Amino acid sequence: MSEELDTDFGSRREARETVLNILYAADNHGQSLTDYLDEQPVEPEQFVSDLVKGISTHLERIDSMIDQFAEGWSTERMPIIDKALLRMATYEVLYRLDIPIEAILSEAVALASEYSTEQSSRFINGVVASISEETRTDSN
Repeated sequence: MSEELDTDFGSRREARETVLNILYAADNHGQSLTDYLDEQPVEPEQFVSDLVKGISTHLERIDSMIDQFAEGWSTERMPIIDKALLRMATYEVLYRLDIPIEAILSEAVALASEYSTEQSSRFINGVVASISEETRTDSN
């Protein structure tokens, strides 16, 4: 019983941290996401691969949505960590309809709090919430 919960919640949290690390490192090294994913010494779990490949496939639309809702900012000018968090959360909002908005926002804000700044947490929450309000009709 608790193993299922730990596997779902715990591994999803850890998986998002892994995705964040991959997005950050690939951007920092100027590599494509899929190339960087393929170079991992240990094959990442399925959820990590799905997110990274999905973000890579839909990067143009994801960045366009972020640019549209990040008032006064473009993805080119954002700190790498914030851009990575926004890309991951925006991908989940747009393409992972099985994940509730509340979970996406909670994870994005928690990761921003841990790896970026309090100001970034609020910024990311606002951008992702706006994207979800615009794109998800079920709003959950």
